[in-house]
Amino acid sequence: MDLLDKINEKKFSIGIIGLGYVGLPLAIEFATNNIDVIGFDLDQEKVNSINMRKSYLKHIDSKRLVLVDKKLVATSDFEKIKNVNCIIICVPTPLNDYKEPDLSYVTNTAEIIARYLGKNQIVILESTTYPGTTDEVLKPILESTGLKAGSDFYLAFSPEREDPANKNFSTSSIPKVVGGFSESCLEVAISIYSVIIKDVVPVSSTRVAESSKLLENIYRAVNIALVNELKLLFDKMNIDIYEVIDAAKTKPFGFQAFYPGPGLGGHCIPIDPFYLTWKAKEYDFSTRFIELAGEINTKMPYFVIQKVQSALNSVKKCLNGSKILILGLAYKKNVDDIRESPSLKLIKLLEDEGAVVDYNDPFVSLPTSGHGYKLLKKSVDISPENIAKYDCLLISADHDFYKETNNYNNIVEKSNLIVDTRNIIAATDLIDNKLFRA
Repeated sequence: MDLLDKINEKKFSIGIIGLGYVGLPLAIEFATNNIDVIGFDLDQEKVNSINMRKSYLKHIDSKRLVLVDKKLVATSDFEKIKNVNCIIICVPTPLNDYKEPDLSYVTNTAEIIARYLGKNQIVILESTTYPGTTDEVLKPILESTGLKAGSDFYLAFSPEREDPANKNFSTSSIPKVVGGFSESCLEVAISIYSVIIKDVVPVSSTRVAESSKLLENIYRAVNIALVNELKLLFDKMNIDIYEVIDAAKTKPFGFQAFYPGPGLGGHCIPIDPFYLTWKAKEYDFSTRFIELAGEINTKMPYFVIQKVQSALNSVKKCLNGSKILILGLAYKKNVDDIRESPSLKLIKLLEDEGAVVDYNDPFVSLPTSGHGYKLLKKSVDISPENIAKYDCLLISADHDFYKETNNYNNIVEKSNLIVDTRNIIAATDLIDNKLFRA
């Protein structure tokens, strides 16, 4: 029985390498559809958690792991790759210190796969990367085995589109773009994703699929940079950027609302545009628009620090020695993901100025490190008594937790100063000029 027949009869198996924010939801979705899944990860804690049916991601309920029962198993034994029909790569693709692509996770994974790759298997890359990675980087490593893509094994790229904690969309309901190395590769990849995805969108090549993901995130990065720049300008003009956006978005066509913030976070928007910027240099092309957007977005944490300084100055205090409580360590609302979070940068900048900084986050409660920062702090509570101890509260992530009545009232009534980067606090709810927007 060839691979397409196995897929059509749902008698195939999946191996997913990388069990993070992309890999785990994907693994659960296949297992939910009665497909045998082996999840691979070097992190033994993740492997153990999955096998004990305990989720380590706040937006994924452990009940989903219980429901899939034995259809999903996790392991750090990569030799078991040879036991699956489909191998999906969901590993990180960060930038190095010079904003250049770091493909070491992809290449190391490819080298491991090559040890065990057999005929009629398919390898699909989901990690975001620059156009050409699948064909120019992944394919040669896999073909070093003597097997040829498109004839001995299949090769494809399908960009991940996960949006953690988004209640309107799930893995199965988000359209899936797929590009294959050849027509046969594309056909097999489409068949696999069609088992779990309602709308699979085929494109002509892996390069188009890779480029589509970059365009999605460049579009967001550039538009966020636009409203961030307007925020800086309107602040000087004493115009409320949020009121401006609310007015503009009443137009029923030709406008999409984007909102400013303390900086960009997450693994996608702060990183992905620079993959194309780097690749463009190979063609002697300068991506000035992308680079300008990155420059603007990178400056936002510094603007926030200036606002904190201004707020403290208004009550005759200096930043050095002041106690600051940051609300929200995650990069966006209602998730536990701190990758590239602007809050990490804000903590460093504040501490460099001599401030004493704590944080509260209902989703990130334990000490953590990595992502370029060593953060050995625990989330503190936001009881009325504790809030009153801080010279200033800095709202960095707009978790719904902070908007709940009791928490909101505590923040408004017990804080000495508030610097709000997310427009959580209504100006009409505060007196004594203790609210500053940043």
